[in-house]
Amino acid sequence: MEYGRIERELWIDAAPEVVFDVVSNPEHITHWWPDEADYEPTPGGTGEVVFHHEGQRITETFEVVDAEPYRMFSFRWTQPKGEPARQDNSYLVVFELTPEGTGTRLRMTEDGFRERGWEAAVLEAAYLDHSTGWDYHLARLAPYIASYVGAS
Repeated sequence: MEYGRIERELWIDAAPEVVFDVVSNPEHITHWWPDEADYEPTPGGTGEVVFHHEGQRITETFEVVDAEPYRMFSFRWTQPKGEPARQDNSYLVVFELTPEGTGTRLRMTEDGFRERGWEAAVLEAAYLDHSTGWDYHLARLAPYIASYVGAS
């Protein structure tokens, strides 16, 4: 296995405008991905996302790379705190949105595993951890969007 890129695709029963808001806005992503988020959702916006895991508070630096309303949102995360994001110190996550029927096709990719320069066992463990994590978190996305749209 290459352990270079994670790719996931799902159809969501909501307009691209709604899906874009939910994958880019820090107020919404905390309902399906991290436990806390604080960043400006515009290109160059920086901040952090926080995960609570086994009694620990794990803080990851977060930097928005691109935000094309209703089409694409991308960011880099997990670079060492205080350092600007580069290819060799962070992961790149891209959400691409395409209108499809009455909803939106969401394609998510995460790159940056091989670029970290890790030995094979560390690379494999990080890739599998993120792969499992995205399976869990993306499964929460459509139900959250359904409840958010239903409440609007």
